[in-house]
Amino acid sequence: MKTISEINEKIQQGKAVVVNAEEVIDLVKEKGVKQAAQHVDVVTTGTFGPMCSSGIYFNIGHSKPRIKLGGGRVYLNDVLAYPGLAAADVFFGANALPDDDPRNRMHPGDFNYGGGHVIEELVAGKDIRFTANAYGTDCYPRKRLETWLNIKDLNEAVLFNVRNAYQNYNVAVNLSDKTIYTYMGVLKPRLGNANYCSAGQLSPLLNDPHYRTVGIGTRIFLGGSVGYVAWQGTQHNPNVLRTEAGVPKRSAGTLAVIGDLKQMNPQWLVGTSMYGYGVTLTVGVGVPIPVLDEEILRHTAVTDAEIYGAVIDYSDAYPNQKPDIVGEVSYAELKSGAVKLQGKKVPAGSLSSYSRALEIAEILKDWIKRGEFLLTEAVAPLPGVESGVAFKPLQERPLEI
Repeated sequence: MKTISEINEKIQQGKAVVVNAEEVIDLVKEKGVKQAAQHVDVVTTGTFGPMCSSGIYFNIGHSKPRIKLGGGRVYLNDVLAYPGLAAADVFFGANALPDDDPRNRMHPGDFNYGGGHVIEELVAGKDIRFTANAYGTDCYPRKRLETWLNIKDLNEAVLFNVRNAYQNYNVAVNLSDKTIYTYMGVLKPRLGNANYCSAGQLSPLLNDPHYRTVGIGTRIFLGGSVGYVAWQGTQHNPNVLRTEAGVPKRSAGTLAVIGDLKQMNPQWLVGTSMYGYGVTLTVGVGVPIPVLDEEILRHTAVTDAEIYGAVIDYSDAYPNQKPDIVGEVSYAELKSGAVKLQGKKVPAGSLSSYSRALEIAEILKDWIKRGEFLLTEAVAPLPGVESGVAFKPLQERPLEI
């Protein structure tokens, strides 16, 4: 048994043994779980993929004369923002689009530019055109503002993503006779391809399946800098089908994360266009797992062969909320480049980058070994299986007119 305080002391002394979630697999094969747990102090994880439920909030300061943004219309590089928080605070989402984007009126739409791209440019230090229209009040008389914003001039700029780092996710296929365009990419007809989006054995919550070390207040790698777990993410759903080892076989836990946007790097926050679907932000997240006991170490040694994803038909079952699955495949099969479904060999491709996820785990490992990154004790755990928390679909009720 170890404590986070003891591990932090070793980090500060430069004596901590830190490995990434790929390296620990071979270490366990070589030494066994018991000896490896005694030897290793921290296992680092990583993931780098499109994460739609991402956004930023910032404060622009006050103009002369003052303007009340709340209740008005605000745009960043012609992309719609949300100013309903207050006079000078704005929230801006990765999925936001310019008013004049044709969307899918000519299907499939290109979606060349939107919120995710603006966030990347802001982090990169580019000037962003800010326009606002307001209704004017006695204390905030100005009705129109046009100016340039730069991240270095903002009072606060914060990345706040309400659902990131999904613990496992669907494998998307298309059983229909036509090509479809989804947030899981372009899906060819008649099982023409299978797309997935996870780093598998490197993915943070797959290395801590019961959320024993990851909770509210956990310090993490976020967007190239330091961030924190702020809460469980939206649609957090620990009560799903799991393997005997506790690994979820369906979409399960999620993280809400927060960090200082001014310290982040556009290499790890990348605006992304999804053909025929929309825009998003590809986000880099890395979580350190303190090895407090053998059970935690055993979970960090999970392999792609032990992680299974549900294959879902995105032409019918997914959009119509049907529980049907086409099958289950392991991440080892997916990463081989093809899976067998309904007697057919189906090419498989990933929307997330395993090599970039491994780079995140290595950066985090380096920070810890240098003594630049200490672990935090979560102030509260994420809701687990025993909590009874489960994701509920919309309960539709007819409007009474």
